[in-house]
Amino acid sequence: MVSKILVVDDEPQVERLILQRFRRQVRNKEYEFTFARNGKEALSLLSEQDDIEMVLSDLNMPEMDGLTFLSKLKEIKPDLKAVIVSAYGDMKNIREAMNLGAFDFLTKPIEFEDLTATIKKTLKEAEMVRQAAFAKELEVMNEKLKELDTMKSRFFTNISHELRTPLTIIRGMADQLGKDPEEWLNKGVLMIKRNSDNLLNLVNQILDLRKLENGNLELNLVQDDIILYMRYILESFHSLAAQKDIKLTFDSKLSELYMDYDPAKILRVITNLLSNAVKFTSSKGSISLIVGQQDKKLVLKVQDTGIGIPEDKLTNIFDRFYQVDNAQSRKGEGTGIGLAIVKEFVELMEGEIWVESKLNEGTTFNISIPIRQNAELKQSSSNEEVQGAINIMVGGNTEIAKEDIKIEIAEQDLPNLLIVEDNEDVRQYLIACLQGKFNLISSENGEEGIKKAKEKVPDLIISDVMMPGKNGYELCGELKTDLLTSHIPIILLTAKADEESRISGLKHGADAYLAKPFNEEELVVRIEKLLDLRRALQHRYSNLENLTPSEDEAVQQEDEFILAIREAVLNNIDDENYGIPEVCRDLAMSRSQLHRKLKALTDRSTSHFIRSIRLQKAKELLLTTQMNVSEVAYEVGFRNPRYFSTTFSEEYGVAPNEVRK
Repeated sequence: MVSKILVVDDEPQVERLILQRFRRQVRNKEYEFTFARNGKEALSLLSEQDDIEMVLSDLNMPEMDGLTFLSKLKEIKPDLKAVIVSAYGDMKNIREAMNLGAFDFLTKPIEFEDLTATIKKTLKEAEMVRQAAFAKELEVMNEKLKELDTMKSRFFTNISHELRTPLTIIRGMADQLGKDPEEWLNKGVLMIKRNSDNLLNLVNQILDLRKLENGNLELNLVQDDIILYMRYILESFHSLAAQKDIKLTFDSKLSELYMDYDPAKILRVITNLLSNAVKFTSSKGSISLIVGQQDKKLVLKVQDTGIGIPEDKLTNIFDRFYQVDNAQSRKGEGTGIGLAIVKEFVELMEGEIWVESKLNEGTTFNISIPIRQNAELKQSSSNEEVQGAINIMVGGNTEIAKEDIKIEIAEQDLPNLLIVEDNEDVRQYLIACLQGKFNLISSENGEEGIKKAKEKVPDLIISDVMMPGKNGYELCGELKTDLLTSHIPIILLTAKADEESRISGLKHGADAYLAKPFNEEELVVRIEKLLDLRRALQHRYSNLENLTPSEDEAVQQEDEFILAIREAVLNNIDDENYGIPEVCRDLAMSRSQLHRKLKALTDRSTSHFIRSIRLQKAKELLLTTQMNVSEVAYEVGFRNPRYFSTTFSEEYGVAPNEVRK
């Protein structure tokens, strides 16, 4: 491989001498020399030729001397090795040259053996530097490839996760239609259609990604009124925004604007931005589509009052496979390619897109597109066609009506079950599976679910993992560490079917982990198994006299609760007025909360449980002291010895005076 060397010297004979002395190396294509008369000419050559590997430079030259040249060289090519060859070989010049980055210093007249050795040494050093730089470049490329591979892996994992939810609905509703077509025909068909649209949208995203990677994206331009078209798009989002009580407005300074645009790609761009805005804007918030004209460009803004984007994430949000937040508190993970596709579409239209955002205040996406009128004048899609296309892009959610997702709670003598799920169709399917078997309570997110769990203290909870506010893991962790709700069995329901996610759920205290898609029978069996475990706890607490220690941490926690009530009652055993209000006060629980928890653990009401503690103490006194029955009755808080004898007989099957026999 030929090594290119730049010689910078204003003496004409230097060029002849170099070429003569190194003629063999030049002939064998070991070296290739390029010559410049001064530093200025050398810098010009270096800007044109990137493959020069070293420089031989004189010091004393016209226009730009060697030291000035060295300082400029250090700025533009800090890794290029330069050797000074000069008659001015005093220590001052040598030191200054070295300080400016010279690799070596040779004095004239030139000793060509010394020069040959210096060139070899310099080229060897340059090669080492080049290899180090190449290794570093490879390392950076390798890291980028790893990062891209990770992002792609996450994308396909997320796609597979998102496929599971609509598949759960479609398969589950098909089963319900087979069982009870009269009940589920209308709602079931709508749910199946919505979720098949969702599947189609996911498939379209994958196809869009494929086209992006292959460079096969093309514009299909029509000339039409783009203002009217964007009104169509916004109007299709009104019902979706209304569900979250979000104000949606269209603000245009233009009544109409005929220009060239691709209806399908404009639809994809605006729909993606609006659906993201709705997803991450809270109730009572607002979203605006603002349209205007600046010079010869159409300017669009999608502005919301949502959760915002962290400043350090803004530069990456249009990167393919990138997700602003991987936290599971976000509503759904998404695929990480929506905004990348938006950017590609905008740039295909020779436009620009940029974003402004403040965390917890809102986000504005800005788009600028050139206005042209070269395409054929043709009407774009109708309002109905736009609505249909949007339904596919957002999974049919714009058509969901409030009355379709109401939950009717039948107050029957059945276990109370809390459903915590942000997807309306999944909630509806769970209701279809469980109605008639449980009294159903519902919640749309983790925070509300935690609140309802503490208020209602249900017998069992089914919770999704991916939810806004607090996710299923956080819900599980908080309820399992709260004395009030720690006993409630929790089933985590999720599209994440991998082992790592399952283990994570169990670590957070989940009693079971059910992956989508699931069927009704599997769900009911899991619930029954958990209720069997609760019945085992009831058996454990049926007799507190011989409560053996447990190695199970969850059981230990419930033991502490039961024993805390027992201790509170025993500490006031002779106080006939110490009852439910006093126990609630000492345990900092409401009457209904205490009742529900005790009922779940012991299958007894609070009053019966307190009475059983008094009676157990009475039995102990009868067996270990000489007190008579009346004395024992007063000692354990009964004011009426006859009532004490009756309740004692009911509890133990024998009268108190027969215990000592």
